Amino acid sequence: MGKKIIIVGPAWPYRGGIAAFSERLARQLVNEGNSVLLYTFTLQYPSFLFPGKTQFSDDPAPEGLTVYRRFSSVNPFSWLKAGREMRRQRPDIVVFAYWMSFMAPCFGTIASCLRRDKHICLVGLMHNMIPHEPNIMDKLFPGYFVNRMHGFLALSESVAKDISRFDHKDKPKLFRPHPVYDHYGELLPKSEARQLLNLDEEGRYVLFFGFIRAYKGLDLLLEAMSDERLGKLGVKLIVAGEFYEDEQPYREKISALHLDDRVVLSTQFIPNAEVNRYFSACDIVAQPYRTATQSGVTQIAFHFAKPMLVTDVGGLAEIVPNGKIGYVVPPEPAKIADGLADFYENNRETMFIENTKEEKKKYAWSNVTEALYEIVRQTKGD
Repeated sequence: MGKKIIIVGPAWPYRGGIAAFSERLARQLVNEGNSVLLYTFTLQYPSFLFPGKTQFSDDPAPEGLTVYRRFSSVNPFSWLKAGREMRRQRPDIVVFAYWMSFMAPCFGTIASCLRRDKHICLVGLMHNMIPHEPNIMDKLFPGYFVNRMHGFLALSESVAKDISRFDHKDKPKLFRPHPVYDHYGELLPKSEARQLLNLDEEGRYVLFFGFIRAYKGLDLLLEAMSDERLGKLGVKLIVAGEFYEDEQPYREKISALHLDDRVVLSTQFIPNAEVNRYFSACDIVAQPYRTATQSGVTQIAFHFAKPMLVTDVGGLAEIVPNGKIGYVVPPEPAKIADGLADFYENNRETMFIENTKEEKKKYAWSNVTEALYEIVRQTKGD
């Protein structure tokens, strides 16, 4: 018999990777016979805390899913009201999609309301425990949330270890890798995708995808692109994603490195319907991150069976076997350039694509839901 499950966190009309994850998880749970509700924000971030252009999606409401906007991240009265409403729903499981300390007071208070019903199992679905750019909140707030959960499901081993810094009761902590994002359409013929993006159909293109912040290392990739070998090979870089910080230093670096004719800037938010164009158009996806836990970009690349170059930080190396589907390198421009040069000089694309198709079978959404049920069994005996 199916469970009644509530997922708390970003969801439509908010955009971004965590909203996409929650909605895709909800569909998997529904497909497995559960009843699922999503509870999300009336206000997710105050505008002065949000670095992008807009927090909201242009996409229509997700078909077949029920989303309630019930609480503001900065209004404690809304937390209490939402918690009481969720408790009246009599759920079996409530999953909190946690990714930053700013949300810990909100989520922790909602969880406190729900803990009054001993029937409910509260699970922290941990995208991050410590943010990529930590601050004082990361010492003060996380424990308030962690102490109210019954168990945790982490999407990378590094996050699972970080939870233990705040959880002193040895609650269940399961790790399952981030599943493949399979809702961004189908792979297009490379020539068709390049036509849609006004790119050279015969060119060589590396893709950097996603919002741009210092920890993502785009500056390292730009320096790597200035390597003489990549210039001679005619390799170009597509930067597809919105700046979440001042873009001027990046533009100045492009100019200083004489890369103006080898970097294609699509620096706006990429709507879901256009994601497949960028992944279909490229030869390899580069993630030159300085810090990381797991990455939704990696799982989009898996969906489109694209080779990857990632840096050896956080959980990225856990899921990209070096030399099999791509490269794992130190976050250094010279090493990034070495990987990209090897990829093109030795025609690795076909081999990596075939290996990626096989490797991505490990990242089914059912792995996440099975781990969720296991946490419930361990904590509630169901």
